[in-house]
Amino acid sequence: MPKLKALAALATTATLATIGLAPSIASASSHREAPLISQDPSADNTDLYMYRDVANPAMVDIVANFIGLEPPAGGPNFATFADDVEYRININNSGGASDNITYKFRFRTVNNEPLAGQIPLFNGGPLSGNNDKAHQSRLQTYSVERDDASGAHNLLTNVPVPPPNIGPRSTPNYEAAYTAPAITGLPGGGNVFAGPRKDAFFVDLGSIFDLVALRPLQSAHVIPTPPSVTTSNGGTNSPAGGVDGVAGKNVHEIALQVPIASLLAAGMSGADAAHGSILGVYASAA
Repeated sequence: MPKLKALAALATTATLATIGLAPSIASASSHREAPLISQDPSADNTDLYMYRDVANPAMVDIVANFIGLEPPAGGPNFATFADDVEYRININNSGGASDNITYKFRFRTVNNEPLAGQIPLFNGGPLSGNNDKAHQSRLQTYSVERDDASGAHNLLTNVPVPPPNIGPRSTPNYEAAYTAPAITGLPGGGNVFAGPRKDAFFVDLGSIFDLVALRPLQSAHVIPTPPSVTTSNGGTNSPAGGVDGVAGKNVHEIALQVPIASLLAAGMSGADAAHGSILGVYASAA
């Protein structure tokens, strides 16, 4: 599944993970690095990206990913955002570690009766769009709330979550028919999207968790990695570089695009970092 083109194409200035708030490399994501949350994948956040929008420098793009290592062909019960989880994008604009602004996302899933009781599949025919009641057995929407110093503000309700990219028979012309219509405008400017996307991260899971092996430095390890490995067809392979362990995997993504001015502390213009024009971001789930 392609990355969300409306935002991900701007990732040339992307910054990974929790900007300015993480004191240790131990907080870096490996998609299943924490034993307890790995048992609750719907609430497990993987990576976060934040970057100034290069097409409109007055905007900032924040992309928070959840539910790592999703198989794209995970039907009929495809991965979804959870109804009992509050997904959050937390923003600090004072240079400290407090949450000055929080965007909260709550999801609602409905079994489309009687269709849900008639078919053991996600859909009973080609989907004409997002939350197609005639053919889709489970429908999902979400709401967006912004909490700041002035209180809690409900921004959007009943925003559709696009279905998984099931295949050309079920979800034809996926990007134009489902992804693009799910990008929803926000009050005051900007856009929001929530749904399944391709995982844009690169991590060599197979090697790094084999006692922290780095493939390009195989011979330099205390326990050297064999120079070649036997493949399934009986041949040998000696990878010189890392192997992307999340290639071909999906995540569930919340992408938020908002004016920088709406996030800065009072009196800050965004032009003077030495005097508090600072934004720090991290994602969480409760």
